[in-house]
Amino acid sequence: MTTETNSDELPGLAALHALIAVESETVRLADDIAASVRSFLDGLRVVAAQATGGQGISLLLLQVSQIALTGARLGVQRDFAPREEFQPDDGPDPDLDELRMQLAALLGNVDTYSYVFDPYQPELLEGQLSDDLTSVVADLEVGVRHYEAGDVDEALWWWQFSYVSSWGALAGAAQKALLSVVAHDRLDVDLASTQELEQIEAASAALDSAENR
Repeated sequence: MTTETNSDELPGLAALHALIAVESETVRLADDIAASVRSFLDGLRVVAAQATGGQGISLLLLQVSQIALTGARLGVQRDFAPREEFQPDDGPDPDLDELRMQLAALLGNVDTYSYVFDPYQPELLEGQLSDDLTSVVADLEVGVRHYEAGDVDEALWWWQFSYVSSWGALAGAAQKALLSVVAHDRLDVDLASTQELEQIEAASAALDSAENR
């Protein structure tokens, strides 16, 4: 004799399936965010240690633009909440002084810049790209440590919270500053070089005229 099973006999089954689906989607999102964050952290360290000159600026712009996109993904998600009221200990903060100094050396005289943290309460601030990028790294690494400890909810909550409260604005300001450096490099015409070229062209024209007489 076959016994038929229906939803009345298992009233919590649909809810359980829905919960499992939400948990699975949360884990997949955490995996994606963690991969993007690790890529940024590794890439930034490589650029800071090995890149030089204009190449370094362009590569920094690429790295910051990618992590800004990751932050935007977090910004449009539902509000994540940690499982516990208090944030669990994620261990000692890493020493980021070497990274900060490498970035400062790479950026040179474009390290100091001005920006507006909140455009709806405009106040012009001055900062160092090396300091701000290092602060972004520090925020992101907290989430990585939670993720590696298996606490996906805490990691997502921290990445999202710190994005809207801190590192999102810093990354956006840094992205704009780096883009400005690249734009000036590509678009600005050096007046001295232009004048020198005009002098050379004028001298050549004069010589040609003398030879044709």
